[in-house]
Amino acid sequence: MKAKSIIIVFLACFYAMLISCSRNLHQHAVAKLFDQSLVLNDHFTGFALYDMDQQKMIYEQNDDQYFTPASNTKLFTFYTCLRLLGDSIPALNYIVNNDSLIFWGTGDPSFLHSELKAVKGYNFLKNAHQKLFFSAGFRQSDFYGSGWAWNDYNDDYQVEITEFPLEDNLAHFSVSAKGTLQVSPAPLSMFLRPDATFKPAQFGIERNLTDNTFVYPAASVPAKFSQEIPLKTSTGLTLALLTDTLRKPVYETHLPLPLNFKTIYDANADTVYRHMLQPSDNFMAEQLLLVCSSVKFNVLNTDSVIQYSKTHFLNDLPDAPQWVDGSGLSRYNLFTPRSIVKLLCKISEQIKNDSLLHSLLPIGGLAGTIRHAYKTDNGIPFVWAKTGSLANNHNQSGYLITRKGRRLAFSFMNNNFTRPQREIRDEMVRIITYLHDNY
Repeated sequence: MKAKSIIIVFLACFYAMLISCSRNLHQHAVAKLFDQSLVLNDHFTGFALYDMDQQKMIYEQNDDQYFTPASNTKLFTFYTCLRLLGDSIPALNYIVNNDSLIFWGTGDPSFLHSELKAVKGYNFLKNAHQKLFFSAGFRQSDFYGSGWAWNDYNDDYQVEITEFPLEDNLAHFSVSAKGTLQVSPAPLSMFLRPDATFKPAQFGIERNLTDNTFVYPAASVPAKFSQEIPLKTSTGLTLALLTDTLRKPVYETHLPLPLNFKTIYDANADTVYRHMLQPSDNFMAEQLLLVCSSVKFNVLNTDSVIQYSKTHFLNDLPDAPQWVDGSGLSRYNLFTPRSIVKLLCKISEQIKNDSLLHSLLPIGGLAGTIRHAYKTDNGIPFVWAKTGSLANNHNQSGYLITRKGRRLAFSFMNNNFTRPQREIRDEMVRIITYLHDNY
């Protein structure tokens, strides 16, 4: 009997040793991927790999160091929205006072958005029988986020932040059937100017830094020409565009939001989140933070809602985030890989539905910013991750399901490289695919 007990104890110890060795071998294999990489060893790389079912870290490299996250910042905006917003985005707040309908912006990015086509707020104003008054001056944040590059003002990824965005806050230029230049919204056509001295390398349009004057070369417009340029926003422009699209006057006023205001809700929240995350829409992210501020504080203030989220929702992260904007355009943002992995777990716990969560993120081989980066496994995707790119920085953070069914969260961050970004991306894909195939 005694000998049998010794054998049982020995087998138990041997089994535990095998498990431990297997775990260490896994860690060694992952470490080897990084140590032998010719791509990842000439810049600052961080990586955290976490088993979501066993709730333990599998491998970490510089996971406690701060990195510039770029659009991985949108994961923080996403989680804040999950905690503060309901299933629909509030389009506007309003009151009716005798023959007047007074409304306030919530920052809703879906109002007449070119792809989301949210029209509930628009129809409400269109069908109102009262005089319309837009109460302006509700936004307390700047039109640019802290640390944004001012000379990117003409690029479609850096749209100004405003309290009542319309039609993406973009001017959409294209070529008409007659071969002439046209713009939407149509009232902007009065600001178009041909300029014989403007000779870019290829046909394009440039906006003045301080106003909505758009210049273009005095030359034929190329077939299929298309360009989008951020608007120089103002209350006057908002009123003009609302008046044009509603086909009735909208007047300006400046009133505080009363306690008895009502709210009109517009787009489905998940649809808006998907549009923010899959194409990595900076405009959507910045405006959604304003919507969160509107719901929580009845003002539009990015800094206030970020601070509230850090204090009440993110106070359990391993490392305090340095977080300044909604989109990640700012290089002032700094997060650690292990904090992003913790955030990914919190997002998963909040949604409680892997299929829904995965459908909102870029899908490897199928949708969003990683649709061309990964191949599916016989048509089945295995990685769902948010990318983040600025010059000399490229990151991915998200979820991975291996062939053995292990549910993993990861944050893979690369900063300060000088080689082509494609090489960084391809090396990240190689390693994540290896983990899928072998674990």
